[in-house]
Amino acid sequence: MACCRSFLGVCALAASLTLSVAAQARTLVGVVTHVTDGDSLWVRMAEGSRPREVRLQGIDAPEICQVAGREARDALTALALHRQVIVSTRARDRYDRIVARVFVGSQDLGAAIVASGWAWSDGYRGSGGPYARQQQFARSNALGLWRDSAPMPPRDFRRRHGRCH
Repeated sequence: MACCRSFLGVCALAASLTLSVAAQARTLVGVVTHVTDGDSLWVRMAEGSRPREVRLQGIDAPEICQVAGREARDALTALALHRQVIVSTRARDRYDRIVARVFVGSQDLGAAIVASGWAWSDGYRGSGGPYARQQQFARSNALGLWRDSAPMPPRDFRRRHGRCH
């Protein structure tokens, strides 16, 4: 019986933590005013307000000075620039950018960029990440950066060369 109470207590704690994380997520609507690179864009949330930088959650695109970096930016630009987007916020990163899933209509921009081969699904500790299926599709079809047999992941590029300036 004590085992069941412990289990129920753990379940209640997990549920409350899930609800508190969900309560922090917000959904915003805005217009994309600028695309920095393949995984970052600027969104004006309200008329007359200053645009805010948004980092697409779950992906990592090549740095702008890296091979395929400009192509990744151009692919995101084609999908999003001057379009109305829905921003489902998740957190802020160490550069104070909003980290979010971003949609144009029902199209998830992170999924689209990975499926077209211009970004990696951001896996963690052996997981393929949220867009592993899209990455496998792009890789199998030699799309985007996968035309190169061994493209350098952005985190490796940053370790070797630092961030672009």
